[in-house]
Amino acid sequence: MTIEFYGIPNCDTVKKARKWLDGQEIPYVFHDYKKEGADPEKLREWIGAKGVDTILNRRGTTWRKLADAEKADVDETKAVGLLEANPSMIKRPVVEYPGGLLVGFDETEWAAALK
Repeated sequence: MTIEFYGIPNCDTVKKARKWLDGQEIPYVFHDYKKEGADPEKLREWIGAKGVDTILNRRGTTWRKLADAEKADVDETKAVGLLEANPSMIKRPVVEYPGGLLVGFDETEWAAALK
């Protein structure tokens, strides 16, 4: 099983998740948002599957720096635009695997889904 792993290499949570995958010998393809950007179609799929509140990281500095008007009334369409323009606001990591989607790193959840 090869999984698609989306994140930013210098993120501590991404580092922890990659280390866990390597330790479990689970192969993955890494997509770096900073270099490759965020595909709007993927963003729509993820938001459809998990919801805006799961995919959009409202706790980071990028979100806090946005103007109040940009933060107001965030629906799916607006979220896709914001996340495409600011991939740092995507909750990390996002993992697509056969049959599912994981957002954020929870070792127990990952072990159940990926083994």
